[in-house]
Amino acid sequence: MAKKLDDVPLVQGPTFGERNFHHFSEMNLDRIYMDYNATTPPEPEVIQAISEALQDAWGNPSSNYIAGAKAKAIINQSRENVARMVGGKAEDIIFTSGGTEANNLVLHTAVEHFRKHCRAAEQGAGHQNGCTGLPHIITSNVEHDSVKLVAQHLEKEGKAGRKPLCVKSLNAEPPSCCQPLQEICQRIKSLNKQRERLRILLHTDAAQALGKIRVDVSDLGVDYLTIVGHKFYAPRIGALYVNGPGTKTPLYPMLFGGGQERNFRPGTENTPMIAGLGKAAELVTSNLSDYESHMQRIKLYLEERLQAVFAGRIRFNSHFLGSDILPNTCNVSILGPRLQGWRVLSNCRRLLASVGAACHSDSGNRPSHILLSCGVPSEVAANAMRLSVGRETTEADVDAVVEDLRETVQLLEEMN
Repeated sequence: MAKKLDDVPLVQGPTFGERNFHHFSEMNLDRIYMDYNATTPPEPEVIQAISEALQDAWGNPSSNYIAGAKAKAIINQSRENVARMVGGKAEDIIFTSGGTEANNLVLHTAVEHFRKHCRAAEQGAGHQNGCTGLPHIITSNVEHDSVKLVAQHLEKEGKAGRKPLCVKSLNAEPPSCCQPLQEICQRIKSLNKQRERLRILLHTDAAQALGKIRVDVSDLGVDYLTIVGHKFYAPRIGALYVNGPGTKTPLYPMLFGGGQERNFRPGTENTPMIAGLGKAAELVTSNLSDYESHMQRIKLYLEERLQAVFAGRIRFNSHFLGSDILPNTCNVSILGPRLQGWRVLSNCRRLLASVGAACHSDSGNRPSHILLSCGVPSEVAANAMRLSVGRETTEADVDAVVEDLRETVQLLEEMN
């Protein structure tokens, strides 16, 4: 549904001789939010859980008095809820500040595990364990910066080798951009059984999947899975699933302090945000089928309306042969020389969306490297817009957005 933002005082943007931004209140229009892949508004039940924790569970979770004990109970229940959402065990969940910290923690662990294993081998604890050289971090070439830049940093510091794998297959027409995670995990597990060398560790950043599609760590077979709350109507906090942290699967802390989170992530727990994360996870577990089917229906309606209005000038950049698509995401380009994604969106009166990940603040107006890596031509990628619908988005919202885009495209082309 449309999000009313009349209380926002001013949004200032480039004019480039085109339509100037004004106060939203002056426009007297409801803005329509279609950037749910960037962030989501907390559900009312989540806000309530946070508020109740702030009021009733303000005590230190490590304390024995009532407020502290209540905080500890909320944290334990939230851990159960998050574990249930991903098909894991409560003891496998480590709370973090967000996805960036979780991803950094995994890559830090991989390097530290290799270093400690090599040191043990040198001291005679192991033989022929393949400890020559550096650990290798293998990623796709479409990773979030909190994975890509960490791997680049470790390579620059001489702590790890890095090998980004291309997801694009030019043998397919149109090109395929497939990431068969479950198949990869199965192959790696089979390889681990055949070798006496140090085990290959498997991690996936599930930020954009949770709350949209079913995610089960047992089916995937991963060792680590990153959880990002604000992508599924929770507050800005995260968690890391680890398959038996410190026992079956290594985990080495980056921080040292009071011993919270079993010393893996010390620091007094942020009880209210953890409470919100736990409630959001509970909602996902209970309602995922409804969420997914609604978003899929609205996304398909959006694509149908875009196709009807723009006909042969439309390019859906997320349609790849043999690849699954998130049920809520439509990455689309409207072809034309002055129709770059940033230009179209900055001139829309109602639509609030983005050209890609909001976290990549230094990308400017350059085409998405992820689209380019998937084989999308640069002139098409430059015009890309990422429209992502949410749990409350309606067909009426879609109609209004498509009309807004039609008017904006007409305006820009008339100025050409």
